[in-house]
Amino acid sequence: MDLRARVTTAVKQAMKDKAQQRLSTLRLINAAIKDRDIAARADGNENGVDEAEVLAILGKMVKQRRESARTYEEGGRLDLAERELGEIEVIEEFLPKALSDDEVAKAVETAVAKVGAESIRDMGRVMGELKANYTGQMDFGAVGPMVKQRLSAAAG
Repeated sequence: MDLRARVTTAVKQAMKDKAQQRLSTLRLINAAIKDRDIAARADGNENGVDEAEVLAILGKMVKQRRESARTYEEGGRLDLAERELGEIEVIEEFLPKALSDDEVAKAVETAVAKVGAESIRDMGRVMGELKANYTGQMDFGAVGPMVKQRLSAAAG
């Protein structure tokens, strides 16, 4: 079952269960996907966004909520931070399992080998390869420095 169908099913179940917090988060997910669909159609893509882009949307939503939760905690608003963390749990249900550090390192090595990267100038191609295959499974902000270090070591 694709992600859209899973989200729709979860919305229906949350309505039946009268789980307001969960339902609210699921509706936010649907709205974000529909917004991106509308933008894609305006750009000429009649089918809207694909599964990989939906994963990217969900990953971005999680990242935003982590930042908000941290800000709320620093401001002493633990109630709002807890709500953000609750939303993260719901969103993460639809993301693939995150890779371990060892799996990320192996994926970086595989991507470097696949694109034939030899220097830091090849970093964009390596990151593109990783994003194509591991969207939603790794934090690309954290992986970027790993790729850079790996390519610097290869060149030096």
